[in-house]
Amino acid sequence: MTTSNPLQINGDRLRQSLDDLAQIGQLENGGICRLAFSTEDIQARAWVRSQMETAGMTVRIDAAGNLIGHSPGQEDLPVLATGSHIDTVPVGGKYDGCLGVLAGIEVVRTLREHHCHLRHPIEVIVFSDEERSVIGSKAMAGELSADPHLYVRLDGTPIQTCLAQVGGDWDQIHQARRSGQIAAFLELHVEQGGVLEATGTEIGIVTGVVGQYRFAVRIIGQPNHAGSTPMNDRQDALVAASYLVVAVNHLAVTTPGEQVATVGHLTVSPNATNTIPGQVDLHIDLRDISASHLQRLIGQIKLDCDRIAQATNTTITLDPFLEIRPTLADRRIMNVIAQVCQQQQLSHCELPSRAGHDAQEIGRIAPMGMIFVPSRSGISHSEQEFTSLEQCIQGTNVLLHSLIRLDA
Repeated sequence: MTTSNPLQINGDRLRQSLDDLAQIGQLENGGICRLAFSTEDIQARAWVRSQMETAGMTVRIDAAGNLIGHSPGQEDLPVLATGSHIDTVPVGGKYDGCLGVLAGIEVVRTLREHHCHLRHPIEVIVFSDEERSVIGSKAMAGELSADPHLYVRLDGTPIQTCLAQVGGDWDQIHQARRSGQIAAFLELHVEQGGVLEATGTEIGIVTGVVGQYRFAVRIIGQPNHAGSTPMNDRQDALVAASYLVVAVNHLAVTTPGEQVATVGHLTVSPNATNTIPGQVDLHIDLRDISASHLQRLIGQIKLDCDRIAQATNTTITLDPFLEIRPTLADRRIMNVIAQVCQQQQLSHCELPSRAGHDAQEIGRIAPMGMIFVPSRSGISHSEQEFTSLEQCIQGTNVLLHSLIRLDA
């Protein structure tokens, strides 16, 4: 469908929705704590469900605990889906994830109020546990591991119990898979970076979500007396770790491309002032939009480990513990977003997402696109997270008209 007088969402209602949801789990410092499957998360899910029902949607919860609001279309077609998550990190902000969910509900309300009926059904999805395990979108994409121990909550609560608390069912979680049922998935999200603000750009069109590879590195040397062991007779695990930190950083800085690499989570043993470190454990986090490029970088890191181990007379092992493949956005959806930005006279640019999102998983089974709006100072996962109401309205209007164009 098209219209000569473009629809606009209700900005005051969107603001009120953001404010109301932020009250659930709000901390004294203004931050928000709604850990997945917590009491606060369950309260927020119930509130969002009531908003979906008020917007005229039928609501269900799938086996993975995903909260799904459904607005019927005029034809029996696969759904146009949007949404995000409402769980937070221990101290989060009011926009991360929440904007995408509430914008989706606002889109459905706007269409309904203006008697605009799309051919495709629209679904607004609240994915479960995006911040930690991404279990909701992984299950929907058929990417979930069969091992429930991988999804145990930090306090030790089994995932079976967590899902039961929100209406899911681990034993039936395979039923959450949606392959072939989604015509397109479009997620509105705050950028969580500083590119849009730095360039004065109003809308970011995401080219894809980077892959994330994480490795646990163990360096074994020989603990010994710091005073009586000559320098040329040492097997210092921390010296080897230092060389590796520099090598990983050098690789990311000097290799052509837009990859990022980080070394963190270091533990040193025995961690005594007068003892040569005998063991260091650290983690490497590597991200890029290209799977093949990531593999080349991993190959170089392995060569660096071998070189450093030989030079320091230590043993270095590299064990992967997280592998999230990159997902490219659908070019047709990117073009639609660009057309809407032009129609709305909004400046826009293309950029990758360096943070993970539910869209990354859903993009494995359906055409996927993402719309970014600016984050002030690039801050996210913090009580200082901020996106102006005007920017939230702009992003939601782009979401609305992108879905209308995709429906055609």
